[in-house]
Amino acid sequence: MSGRGATMGAMGDGYDPGFLREALDLPGPDAPTVLLNYTHFSVRLMPARRLAAVTGVNIDGKSLVPLQRAGTWHYDVRVPQGLQTGPEVYQNNDLDRGHLVRRLDPVWGDDVTAATANQDTFSYPNAAPQAAEFNQGKELWAGLEDHVLNHASQYDARISVFTGPVLDANDLPYRGIQIPRKFWKIAAWTTDGRLAAAGFLLDQSPQLGPEELARDVRKRLLADEPPPLGPYRTFQVPIPHIAALTGMALTRLADADRFAAGVPEGTPGGAALVLTDLRQVRL
Repeated sequence: MSGRGATMGAMGDGYDPGFLREALDLPGPDAPTVLLNYTHFSVRLMPARRLAAVTGVNIDGKSLVPLQRAGTWHYDVRVPQGLQTGPEVYQNNDLDRGHLVRRLDPVWGDDVTAATANQDTFSYPNAAPQAAEFNQGKELWAGLEDHVLNHASQYDARISVFTGPVLDANDLPYRGIQIPRKFWKIAAWTTDGRLAAAGFLLDQSPQLGPEELARDVRKRLLADEPPPLGPYRTFQVPIPHIAALTGMALTRLADADRFAAGVPEGTPGGAALVLTDLRQVRL
């Protein structure tokens, strides 16, 4: 493995960098990763964290197949199970297996391809622990791809979406892994042949002070309970903010950022916009 990592044997064609009218590579961190290709999407798995650093999916809005939710969570046989976050992390607690690549996004093409893509999304490298109780922002986060796709449909109805957890060194430990508290997403499409992009952040940081958090974590670890996760809050943020959080080079996406382009220079706080309605999204 290297900074961008090794590619494991074929399972699907994976993320296609030439899918949009303007080529766009799958980003990755400097830390070692393993590239896993699936049907219409790819995952860069970070073995040191047993979680994906980034996923990338191509969505063809004109060819989507509306399959009902069905699938079986499974290990990827190309990677040792000890390098994946498997079922033991999700047992007897309130953690969900949160899809990083949304189940419906790669489900397009002929019926066989769509069904394969659907099952591929239930691979453990495409999951990350998330609070089961989405008490804020659930519909916003789940609906972002559709919202951007509807916008892109005026042109070619294709988008590419990159998603991942923010893998912070201070994430709290639980059953051999560290639970991410933030997730990011960047949607990219083309308008009149030119690249456009928008970045989003999901924050489930606990609403506790440092001392309260330390006491709560000690108590939960003794009881084998996961660390506390706060209410889901969804933000649209400048893509350079995501680059800073993840340590990834996102220059081309940042240059195409529709949100940052409309923000006056020197705006305090990096211009993060708290989303309460999809109509607030700036595209």
